[in-house]
Amino acid sequence: MLKTKIIHPELLGLLANCGHKTKVLIADANYSFVTNSGLNAKIIYLNFKPGMLPSTDVLEGICDMVNVESAEMMAWPDDFENTIQAEYQDALKGVPFEYLERSDFYNAVKADETLIVIATGEQRRFANILLTIGAVF
Repeated sequence: MLKTKIIHPELLGLLANCGHKTKVLIADANYSFVTNSGLNAKIIYLNFKPGMLPSTDVLEGICDMVNVESAEMMAWPDDFENTIQAEYQDALKGVPFEYLERSDFYNAVKADETLIVIATGEQRRFANILLTIGAVF
């Protein structure tokens, strides 16, 4: 038995395959997982029902397993209060964030470097976060 917070066998195997600069998307329940994923990406479905699994829990588990070098989020409208952004920044202290327009975000996810797309049950909008894996020193 593994003594890690992540026990999902397929996700563990994919994380083990990640090298420096590999990208991992943690996607909310509204994300179009199939049409907005790249050819190299493997989709991991952790979205059992709305609200399960929250993306913040997935981010916490990922951060326990790998170093995160940077993060990208889709930009949201000015009149939208994005409550999850602060939670992500708190979990990723010191990690630089970039905010991409919708089409640029989708293009970043579809790039060859994206190996994992994790479907969560996160119900908050604009909760998609694209992580770039960092080196281990």
